[in-house]
Amino acid sequence: MLWQTSRFDLDLTRPRVMGIVNVTPDSFFDGGQHASLQAALRHCERLLKDGADILDIGGESTRPGSPAVPLEVELERVVPLVREAVRLGVPVSVDTYKHEVMRAVLDLGADIVNDIWALRQPGAVQAVASHPRCGLCLMHMHGNPQTMQAVPMEGDPVPPVLSFLEHQALRLQGMGVEKPRIVLDYGIGFGKTVEQNFALLAHQTELLALGYPLLAGWSRKSSLGNVTGLAAQDRLAPSVAAALLAVERGASIVRVHDVRETVAALAVWQAMQNQTH
Repeated sequence: MLWQTSRFDLDLTRPRVMGIVNVTPDSFFDGGQHASLQAALRHCERLLKDGADILDIGGESTRPGSPAVPLEVELERVVPLVREAVRLGVPVSVDTYKHEVMRAVLDLGADIVNDIWALRQPGAVQAVASHPRCGLCLMHMHGNPQTMQAVPMEGDPVPPVLSFLEHQALRLQGMGVEKPRIVLDYGIGFGKTVEQNFALLAHQTELLALGYPLLAGWSRKSSLGNVTGLAAQDRLAPSVAAALLAVERGASIVRVHDVRETVAALAVWQAMQNQTH
């Protein structure tokens, strides 16, 4: 299976590691650590040295309750880094829902739009349509970042998440987006209870039945803290465990803060897989 992106066709026959590059002051785990262009670029280079296959750059925190960031601020944070990152020789993803940011980074050569709103915001579909090779990651979110954990989903999350992702993917294909461009993300922590997050992991194979690659974003999330009692800065082991469980259940991409440790764990998993065929 291939993921078609602007400059790269990513072979997903082995799991890929997407390294998180937050250029925000308020992200829940690493806010403010990579605020300057020089610090962010050093972080990109470190993630690549650690084995990242993709860089995911974000200029607006989407942690629960986080305020929306003005367009001008997000552009100031993201554009200079994308301009440099596209020279590093790996796919560059940008985590945004604003069509103006999508157009700006795609014009600079970014490869993937990673959108928590699944291209439901005005102008988003048109922005990616003007770059007919770019990769797309469509995520499920219940509510919005300001309210999603105050009023989370109710009941079994699998059917509504599956239905939403299928609808959005088919909607885009009906508008001319080719299927190999699309990856789906079931949105851990985005308007879901702890139990619902783990139910989605346990039933991940049902989402795979839609026929699209899956991205899993468990890294350092509060659900891991809930079941372990660990603060965000201490959730390395649970994050790696969750990434491995997601890959074991068929996820093609894991989005992580801790690239080196995740890559090492996946090497062990791959060595076992090599002996099962």
